[in-house]
Parts: sequence; structure tokens; C-alpha cells
Amino acid sequence: MRVAAGGAPLAEREVVVAQREHAFLFGCTGFDFVDLANGAGSEQDERLAELWFGLFNAVTLPFYWGRFEPERGRPDTARLLTTARWFAERGCVVKGHPLAWHTVTADWLMDLPNDEIARVQVERITREMTDFAGVIDMWDVINEVVIMPIFEQYDNGITRICREMGRIPMVRMVFDAAREANPRATLLLNDFDMSAAYECLIEGVLEAGITIDVLGLQSHMHQGYWGEEKTLATIDRFARYGLPIHFTETTLLSGHLMPPEIVDLNDYQIPDWPSTPDGEARQADEVVRHYLTLLSHPSVTAMTYWGMTDGGWLGAPGGFVRSDATPKPSYEALRTLIKGDWWLPPTTLRTDAEGRVRFNGFLGTYEVSAAGNNATFTIDTPGEATAEATLTN
Repeated sequence: MRVAAGGAPLAEREVVVAQREHAFLFGCTGFDFVDLANGAGSEQDERLAELWFGLFNAVTLPFYWGRFEPERGRPDTARLLTTARWFAERGCVVKGHPLAWHTVTADWLMDLPNDEIARVQVERITREMTDFAGVIDMWDVINEVVIMPIFEQYDNGITRICREMGRIPMVRMVFDAAREANPRATLLLNDFDMSAAYECLIEGVLEAGITIDVLGLQSHMHQGYWGEEKTLATIDRFARYGLPIHFTETTLLSGHLMPPEIVDLNDYQIPDWPSTPDGEARQADEVVRHYLTLLSHPSVTAMTYWGMTDGGWLGAPGGFVRSDATPKPSYEALRTLIKGDWWLPPTTLRTDAEGRVRFNGFLGTYEVSAAGNNATFTIDTPGEATAEATLTN
């Protein structure tokens, strides 16, 4: 990095370089903080928020149609917009999840003919992306479309129209609507199906000329940690499309694992699923290994953990924080990585005769300062990179 001041290199001077932001998106759901962001949170909510912001710089907020607009024409826009702004003001990238999904969709769609369902789905995308533009500019546009037209657990409006029009026309419809509503937005195709079926869908979508910005891969590990070999093999399979990869939904348990014979994770319903000391030690180890694996691959640019606290999806002990709001070993282990091993604290360096200093750091935003003057700069290219910084008051 070359440091300048007053139009000339800052030669032979001590400067302090410090990291301010990670480029990699360390994300988590923010579902639990809607009340707090809207002024109705508890003391425990505030404690959990403090722990949350100690780790994460990206948040996923809930836009499940059946909960966001249970009564047609009365969406929960105001509360979610306040929540999105609350996170954005604290430096987070905010993502909405999802705009189109056959599960937790609006029941009132069932009263409409298919052409009307398709029309209001497009209108819903246009409305949300317009109302939240500038605050939420990243969206899971369509979720789990591989299974969407063959989903048989219960009838719903979205499966009906996907079955009628087919997967790729469905993807085109929702992505075209999203792109038109907010051309600046980052748009994801997201799925839990890591089989060849998802690859076939992606290939068909790309061959059809539909532009996807990011591929979303889910990795709920209720039946056990994938391991480094499987994780890297999975990433490599999807990296061949040349798109950034986000691990959009990850869970690692600190209690007993779900039996391997369970095919649909939603079918495993038990009254109590506790976190255990042995499970917490295992979870901490697996969290470190999983994050190390993801950050080792250049195609992976974001990772969203699915639930800060225990008892979330399926009631599983998958959080970094216990139900009593105390952090688990996994929390401390991940914080050591994000704000320790992968973070450059304020570090004093000395420039050479041409105002240059060298340091090692992760991609992100940094600040350099000397004698009360400072400047920020960004490192966004892997490997050896050069940056310029001009100090100002």
C-alpha cells in the first residue's frame, strides 16, 4: 500500500493500519430481532443483539409470503422496513428471503385461478423490491424450485403455477420481475437439493439466458457434519458455472443428531432437543472446520448461519447461543476466527522512502492513520495487491 499526504508520498513515517470491515459476508438470520428493532424488545433481546453484532456483518430477514401478507393487501412492510434499516444502520448487508416459495406461502392464493396467482406473484416481487430498494438490495428470489412442481405434502398456489408452467419459465418470470424492479439488486437462486437435479436446473436456466447473480447452497447438517471433502466437492461442482456461491442456510448441532433414515428433515418432530456438553464441543470443532473450508474456496463469498439461538428451525440445538442467552463454545470459536485470526487490529507500520507499507490481511476495508489524519481503502483482489491512500483531516 502507498500512503500519501499533501500530494506527496508519506515517507519514513509511522502509520497505523487497522481493518474496519470484512469483504466476506458472515451472515445470520435476524428473525429474532424484529421486535427489538421496532422498539418492543426485551433485555434478553438486547443481550442477544450484542452477541449477534459481535460476529456478523450480514443478515437475512423473513419475507415468507404467508406470514408477511396473511391477509391480501395488508403486508408487514412497515415493521420489516424498520428492521432492515436497523441492521443497515449498524453496517450490515441485508438480504430478503424469499420472494417466491411454495412453503409458507399465502393461503389466499388458493382462491385464485393460476393465471391470477402468477400475476400477483409478480406484483408481490415488484412491490417488495421497490419498497425495500436501497435498504435490501439482495434477495433469494426463488427458493427450492427443484422440488417446487412435484411438492406433494400439501396443495398450494405456487406449486400449482410451477407445475403448469415448468421450472425454467417460473424462474424466468420471477427473475425478470425482480431485475426490472431493482436493477441494482443481487439476485440469488437458492436450493437445498445438492444433487445433479440442481445442476440440471442451473444449466437450463443459464442456457435460457436468465441472469443469475449468485448461486445459493443450503447446508443444514442436522444429520451430521458434511466434512471437508464433501463440502469442497460440492462447492467445486457448482463453482464450474462461474458464479459466486453463497452458503445461504447452514446449521450444525450441539445435541444428538437426527437419525440418518429421515428423508425430509421436517418429519423429525420431538418434544425436547437439548444441547449437551459433548455436543457443544463437537459443534465448536465443526464450526471452525466448516468456516475454514468455505473461506479456503475463492468461489464462496458469503455464509449465512441459520439461527443465532437454540430452538429455531425444528426446535434443534443449532445456535451459537443457548436458550438462556449464554454463548456456546462455538460462538467463542467463531469469534476467534472472524475478529482474531482473520482480522487485522490496529498495527503500527513504517513507510519506506516511497511511502509504501506491506501487510497481510483478508479482503475488506481498512483504515490508515498518522498524526491525526486518516484514510480508508479497500482490498478486493486476492493475492498480492496494491492500494493507494491519501491522508486527510
